[in-house]
Amino acid sequence: MLRLSHYLRQLHSAPNPQSARKPPLINRDSPVVIWNLIRRCNLTCRHCYSTSTDTDFAGELSTAEAHAVIDQLNEAGVRVLILSGGEPLLRPDVFELADHARELGFYVALSTNGTLIDEAILPRIAAAQFDYVGISLDGLRDTHTYMRRDPTAYDKSLEAVRLCRSAGIKVGLRTTLNQHNASELPAVLDLMHELDVQKFYLSHLNYSGRGKHHRKQDAHLRMTREAVDLLIQRAWSDICHGLNTEYVTGNNDADAVRLLDWASQHRPDDYQRLHAMLTRWGGNATGSSIANIDNVGEVHPDTYWWHYSVGNVRKRSFKDIWFDQPDVLLTELRRRPRPLGGRCGSCQWLEVCGGNTRTRAWATSGELWAEDPGCYLTDAEIGLTDKRIAAVQSAT
Repeated sequence: MLRLSHYLRQLHSAPNPQSARKPPLINRDSPVVIWNLIRRCNLTCRHCYSTSTDTDFAGELSTAEAHAVIDQLNEAGVRVLILSGGEPLLRPDVFELADHARELGFYVALSTNGTLIDEAILPRIAAAQFDYVGISLDGLRDTHTYMRRDPTAYDKSLEAVRLCRSAGIKVGLRTTLNQHNASELPAVLDLMHELDVQKFYLSHLNYSGRGKHHRKQDAHLRMTREAVDLLIQRAWSDICHGLNTEYVTGNNDADAVRLLDWASQHRPDDYQRLHAMLTRWGGNATGSSIANIDNVGEVHPDTYWWHYSVGNVRKRSFKDIWFDQPDVLLTELRRRPRPLGGRCGSCQWLEVCGGNTRTRAWATSGELWAEDPGCYLTDAEIGLTDKRIAAVQSAT
């Protein structure tokens, strides 16, 4: 996850000496945990990584087990917890669990499609004191309807945004970029301001769940590049106008290189400072600073690795799974530098990007360390000379 607004605010303000502190070792970072509390969902979205549908799934964690998992996460030092699904509002104890996490001092967010938020449930959402509620929006009406497969979803999701804002709840919009909605991104960002939404998260399409069957619909590399450039421009404009908004991207760490390119053109005096900050950030955090727990307690390196479990919280504590006795895949993903192949292995931005998203590489090649096909940077931008390009091609 790249917090565009965070880094741009650093450039807009005086240098902060605290930003120079050395971060914890990567394999001891306290991860952000995305927890799929329930797999059931009232929608069947085309890009769903958990392949959810409107039916009960067997073996899901009970309320007592879920409380125990929160205690496990607290013991492991986790401080950020995102409650997701499926549709988490379909789980009857979601507010009880949110209360437990908040009482232990967690930053708790709710990730929802928004269609179940109405006047009746709003007081319970407000009482839960979520740090923010993320609502998915995949474009304007027709596109959102196509992606969500429900003609009522668009109006319900927008109404959910309005209701949450009326109750003083911080709201974030989440859009998964693809060829259907790339051209609508400017209008969605305009809508963000119209609805007084404080956060926008652009998720690049990852090849998992139903999403892997829509790889051909992944936004063309040029469209992806243009979308990231637009978000950078909007984030900078909001900062310059004193707006307290957040723009974040996920699942394509090449975005950090585009941010550096923007700085080289618009804030050249701050370029080296930004480069140092992004190097400390280090790019892809799968298996280190990002963790996922699914509805039956399986732990994954992130939400797009549901085909691989590194342990189950019913059998071992999260601390043991994540820190004390990590699976070989976690150990591999935490390697720095990563032993990458193809264009990624020859890229001059490896210390910034970290080799980008391994899920796409795995899905397209079956190799953990293959080049990421989602990288939209040109050969020249990643530092490949004609001789090195020939060497990469012959090796692959």
